[in-house]
Amino acid sequence: MSLRPKRSFAALVLTAALATAVTPAAIAAPAQLPDQLVKKTDVGAINRHLIALQRIADRNDGNRAAGTDGHAASAEYIAGKLEAAGYSVTRQEFPFIFTETIEEKLTVGGADVPITVMTYTACTPEGGITAPLAVVPVDATPGCEVTDYTGVAGRIVLVSRGGCPFAQKQAAAADAGAVAAIIYNNEAGPLNGTLGDPAAARIPTGGISQADGQALSGQNGATVTLDLREFQEPRTSYNVIAETKTGRKDNVVMAGAHLDSVPEGPGINDNGTGSAALLEIALQLGGKPKVENAVRFAWWSAEEFGLVGSTHYVDSLSFEQQLDIALYLNFDMIGSPNAAYFAYDGDDSDGEGAGPGPYGSAQIEAELTGYLNARGVPTEGTDFDGRSDYGEFIAVGIPAGGLFTGAEDAKTPEQAAKWGGQAGVAFDPCYHQACDNLGNVDRVALDRNADAIAWTLGTFALSTESVNGVAPGKAAVKPHRAPAGEARALAAA
Repeated sequence: MSLRPKRSFAALVLTAALATAVTPAAIAAPAQLPDQLVKKTDVGAINRHLIALQRIADRNDGNRAAGTDGHAASAEYIAGKLEAAGYSVTRQEFPFIFTETIEEKLTVGGADVPITVMTYTACTPEGGITAPLAVVPVDATPGCEVTDYTGVAGRIVLVSRGGCPFAQKQAAAADAGAVAAIIYNNEAGPLNGTLGDPAAARIPTGGISQADGQALSGQNGATVTLDLREFQEPRTSYNVIAETKTGRKDNVVMAGAHLDSVPEGPGINDNGTGSAALLEIALQLGGKPKVENAVRFAWWSAEEFGLVGSTHYVDSLSFEQQLDIALYLNFDMIGSPNAAYFAYDGDDSDGEGAGPGPYGSAQIEAELTGYLNARGVPTEGTDFDGRSDYGEFIAVGIPAGGLFTGAEDAKTPEQAAKWGGQAGVAFDPCYHQACDNLGNVDRVALDRNADAIAWTLGTFALSTESVNGVAPGKAAVKPHRAPAGEARALAAA
C-alpha cells in the first residue's frame, strides 16, 4: 500500500467500449454463484501464490518493485495462469520514475531521529544540510500556506501532517525560504509519504513519527543535520488486465490489487495478499462463467511510486469507456499480521477525512461488511484517503469499495479487544520493510477477507442494480458514442 496522494491499451479498451447483448448462458446464471465462489476459494491455494511471489522476490534481489525483473516475473506468473483459465488478458505498458533510497538520516543534538525519505523528494548534498530548526505552529491546515512560515529563511522546518498534500507543504516552505522540510505524523506511528511527482519537488523532504515530531516541536532553533538522497530513473512497467469472455461489456464489474512491492522487500502482505486472493478468485470463477456482467480483474504496477499504473489505466479510457465500468473493488493488504477488519467508508458514516465515495460506494461497503458481520467478524470504516488504487476511479465518479487490514498505524486497546492481536503495535510492523515476507501474514484474516471478496464479486457479477440501477436480464443497449470533442467536453464537465 502506498501513501501516495496523486495510452495504449487498445485491445481491451475497444472491447470494453462495445455493448453486447446478454448471452443465454448469462441469463441462466445460477443464483448460488456467490456461495459457489466462496466454497471454491481456498486459502491454501492463495497461500501457494504467496509462496510463488516470495520465491520470485528471493531470486530477484529480494523485491518485486515496478520496473524490476521481480515485478516482471510476478506479472507473468499472474498473466500465464489467467490465460490458461480462458481470460482475455492484456499487458498495459506505461512509463514512470523509479526511485530507491540512498540515504535518510536526521541528527538533532548528536542523537539520530528515524526519518523516511518522501518519494520524489529533492535531495540534499552528500553529507546533508546543517541548519537551525523552525517549528511551524499547528492549526487546521498546518504548513499549507506560505503565511504559515515566518522567519524560516535558511532553516529546516518542522511541520505537522494534515490539511493538504505533502507536496503543498514543502512548496510553501520553499517559497518562504526554507532549505528543507520535516513532516511529522498526526497519528501514532512513522510517516512514509510521497510528493506525488518529481516535478513537484522543491526542497529535501522527509517524514517522522508523531512521537518524534512532538519531541522536536519543543526544540525550536536547535541545530539539526538532515541527509536525504534517493536515486531516480525513468523506467517502464505494465499492468495485467484480465476480463471474462461472458457477461455484458457495458456494465463491467472490476476488481484490482497492486502487484508491485517497494524496493526494500518482497511485499508479501503489501500487496501479495490482495494480488494472490484476486488471482485465486479469478481462477475459480474462470474465463467463461455464467454471469450477467463481465468481470474485469487488474493487477496494477507502480502503485508504490504514486498510483501510477491505475491512474494511467483510468486516464486511458474515454468517458464512455468509464461509463462501461459499473463499480471498482480494491484490495490492498488483506492479511496484516496484527489484523484489523476495515472497509472503505463509502457512505462517510464515520464523518472523517475525504467524505463519501461516488454514489453506489455505500452499497458496496454494505455488501462487504454485511458478509463479514454475518459471520461474526465486526468491521470498522476506513477513509477514502487516496492511499491506494481506487483514487482515480472515484475521481472520475466510479463507485468503489474494498477491504483493508491495516498498515503502519498502531492497533488501539479497543480494537485489540474486538479483533484480538496486540494493542499499541502496528497492524503491520513490517510495512514497507524487508521483513514483509511469508512470515508476515495472518492467514485467518486472509481467509475471511478472501471469502468476503468472492461473495461480493459473485453477487455483483449477477446484478449491480443496488449500485447503479442496472437490472439483470435486460439486453444491453448500444450507447450513443459522442464525437471525440464532445466526449472530451463531457469528461471535463
